[in-house]
Amino acid sequence: MKKLQITDVEVFLTAPHLIDLVVVRVKTNVGGLYGLGCATFTQRIYAVKQAIEHYLKPFLIGKDPSNIEDIWQSANVSGYWRNGPVMNNALSGIDMALWDIKGKVAELPLYDLLGGKSRDGVALYVHTDGATVEEVEESVKAAVNEGFQYTRCQMGMYGGAGTEDTGLISMSMKKAEALVRKRSPEKLRPGQYFDPEAYAKSIADLFKHLRTAFGNSVEFIHDIHERIPPIEAIRLAKKLEPYDLFFLEDPFAPEHTDWLKMLREQVSTPIAMGELFSHPNDWKALIANKQIDFIRAHVSAIGGITPARKLAIFGELFGIRTAWHGPGDLSPIGAAANIHLDFAATNLGIQEWTPMNDALKTVFPGGPIVQDGYAYVSDRPGLGIDFIEEEAKKYPPHGRLPEWTLARTPDGTAVKP
Repeated sequence: MKKLQITDVEVFLTAPHLIDLVVVRVKTNVGGLYGLGCATFTQRIYAVKQAIEHYLKPFLIGKDPSNIEDIWQSANVSGYWRNGPVMNNALSGIDMALWDIKGKVAELPLYDLLGGKSRDGVALYVHTDGATVEEVEESVKAAVNEGFQYTRCQMGMYGGAGTEDTGLISMSMKKAEALVRKRSPEKLRPGQYFDPEAYAKSIADLFKHLRTAFGNSVEFIHDIHERIPPIEAIRLAKKLEPYDLFFLEDPFAPEHTDWLKMLREQVSTPIAMGELFSHPNDWKALIANKQIDFIRAHVSAIGGITPARKLAIFGELFGIRTAWHGPGDLSPIGAAANIHLDFAATNLGIQEWTPMNDALKTVFPGGPIVQDGYAYVSDRPGLGIDFIEEEAKKYPPHGRLPEWTLARTPDGTAVKP
């Protein structure tokens, strides 16, 4: 094969699941050889697209795509300031595509390039939400019937639903917001309203109900999503300790990670942290000081496969496991990258999974296969997934900010989403 060179970098915006995705395709001078990457930052899709097209593409043209490490390091510092989510996602799209190319050249799947399989299947957890404790129970039952043994249980999504003084009354977000507004000033500014105090006081009852219903046959996860004050998160963690959660996620905002020391001193519930981190070094002290148990990184937000594999290895040295972020605002390409990383890492904890609709599977054929609560990838070279441009055009992006990012408390204060 002649010496490889990057000849073009293309960016595509599409929304087959009504969530805006950013896809990168890196072309080479060898006919038919290209790589795919996920650069999805749903809330800033146009900024990522511009960053790739105006800055990274000119930087990459003519370079050898085999030199992944050098390209990652030099591209990361090419703008001098670094490690913001826009540029990291842009870099991730390139990085994943280069690993995809390397696998195709070597005729090996990505997990083989990373050292081979450490397991035969990747255990998944899915979301089980509901308006009432009974609805959450039914959602858990449905997941178990599909073979999942790990579920993330929320009631009324992040921040929970409402309560009244007479006891637990859980409901849909719309009804919960209506209840919150009854306790609010007359005129309210736009946003998605929730009551952090009511949530913190009510959610333990959900897990009491679920443990009574399922015993120890199912592993439960809960995401605080940084939506309550740090001291309330500690009180909630203590209330949830008797129900043996698999992990409690993001009890604090990134700005408040110093509270983890106090939390660790008071509860033994495993802690997952870092969905909102955008620099691998954000985990360094937390891992080294054993203040968390699971690395909750969004792989594209930290720059792609190259930094993620290093972060997993660093965690392994301290007995910390991975739990890569796997939401709906992640393309199937990003999901495939997660699963390949999961197969190769000896310290996999669990993988978050969001089911894909038929449109996603049509636009992105060859993605991971899910069966009985486990994910599998094929032995096709690279990431093993493709992208059908003509199908993607049928689902144009929306470019709107999701409402849930503008979270407000009953008096109208903007708070962490």
